Amino acid sequence: MEALAQIQDQLVLIAFDPWLWAACLAGVTLGILWGAMPGLSTTMAMTLLIGLTVGMSQYTAIMFMLGVYTGSVFGGAISAVLVNIPGTPDAVPTMIEGYRLARRGEGGLALGTAISASFVGNWVGIVLLIALIPAILFLALQFRSWEMFLLSLWGIAICGSMSSMKAPIKGWISGWIGLLVSFVGLDAIHGVSRFTFGSFYLDDGIGFIPVLIGLFGVSEILRVLPQKNPPRIPSEVGPVLPSLNALVRYLRPSFRSGLIGTVIGAIPGAGANVASFFAYDIGRRRASKAEQAKWGKGSYEAIVCSEVANNANVGGSLLPTIALGIPGNAAAAAILAALQLKSVVPGPLIQVENPGLIYFIYIGLIIANFFMYGMAIALIKPCVKLFSLPKTLLMPVILPICVLGAFAVNLNIFDVYVMLASGLVGFVLHRFGFPLAPLVLAVILGPLADENLRRALLVFEDTGILTVLWERKLGTVLLLVVLYTFYDGIFRRGGLKD
Repeated sequence: MEALAQIQDQLVLIAFDPWLWAACLAGVTLGILWGAMPGLSTTMAMTLLIGLTVGMSQYTAIMFMLGVYTGSVFGGAISAVLVNIPGTPDAVPTMIEGYRLARRGEGGLALGTAISASFVGNWVGIVLLIALIPAILFLALQFRSWEMFLLSLWGIAICGSMSSMKAPIKGWISGWIGLLVSFVGLDAIHGVSRFTFGSFYLDDGIGFIPVLIGLFGVSEILRVLPQKNPPRIPSEVGPVLPSLNALVRYLRPSFRSGLIGTVIGAIPGAGANVASFFAYDIGRRRASKAEQAKWGKGSYEAIVCSEVANNANVGGSLLPTIALGIPGNAAAAAILAALQLKSVVPGPLIQVENPGLIYFIYIGLIIANFFMYGMAIALIKPCVKLFSLPKTLLMPVILPICVLGAFAVNLNIFDVYVMLASGLVGFVLHRFGFPLAPLVLAVILGPLADENLRRALLVFEDTGILTVLWERKLGTVLLLVVLYTFYDGIFRRGGLKD
């Protein structure tokens, strides 16, 4: 025991090495800048930058990748707030609120609120990671195929809440369109071709990154360029950081969203995008009537809910990654690959084979969080000045970045065509008042819902659905939540009257 304690103390001291801090700062900076590029996801940042760790030592590589992870999750909020194009999929709820605030000349404060929320969210994720590993892992392990399907279905059900407080039907229609798009390709159970029309390009399905870039990037360009006087972000930054009173006022939604983000992060397969959408919807339902009136029009509380959740997801996703060797999401899989590249095998024996490494990762997350906060504040004013340029100059520059982002996913020109087609679809849907965020969420959750439902039905062949409903209490609770969500939209808010 004494030897183990000495090793742990040694690793704690190593974590404060200035060279490791420099590597972490470099990772955070690259992550923020990468995440700020429209459509380039956290996963892409992690997978492409992992090559830089080949020549690094074990601890330097871990610090660098933790910095990239932490920075890129926040970075998506920058373009989401300032140009109405989310840098990462989980920044879509932030975009819904932040861009409207930026149009009113509050872009600096909107980004400052996002930074503070990200900082708090990382802390919530880190604290829960340290304090509640057994409890959260136990809860996460209860999510099997049936529960994962219901969780995905609930995410699609809340699509209506993103469109309108009074008429969710357009949100559901948008969500069902996204669900249909997600079914294209070979099914995950039997490998049967669906909706491919004989094209081998569609065998792998339609990726959500090209769809995301097209819906929010290309469609925004199509809307803005024909306008004689396109909307412009005021260059005056104004106040950046929210007041202490505002932070205290948002303390309850921050903790709630942080818990949501951490728990969803610990569920293998559910990522930060799911966490931010769920926290956004639950936050709207729990907000006061006065605050609810601001949602969709520029709500700081909504930004807090979204950003706290997707940043708390970092700590949550590392729970199963470190403790079980099962990555919580695609970005955590890159962390897993980086650890294995340095001969570290995460799992139940990690504390035996690599004593003290878990504590080193804890400290690395804390250091990365402080660097993220400092670098993000330093970048606010330059970013606002840059994105306040006339849209006629800005949009032609963003278009090549969108093309690059779509192409870089699979190095496939077909994804660029998907992006352009999605842009046209998004432009048409927007003209008829259909929200685009539900479509993206459904494209992301569709494969998860499809695969888990089919797998659950195979299990039900032996046990029977009634037995499952009785024995799987968590699944039954989720089923009731899904039914209530549809009931609330149809009968209480008149969802079918639109």
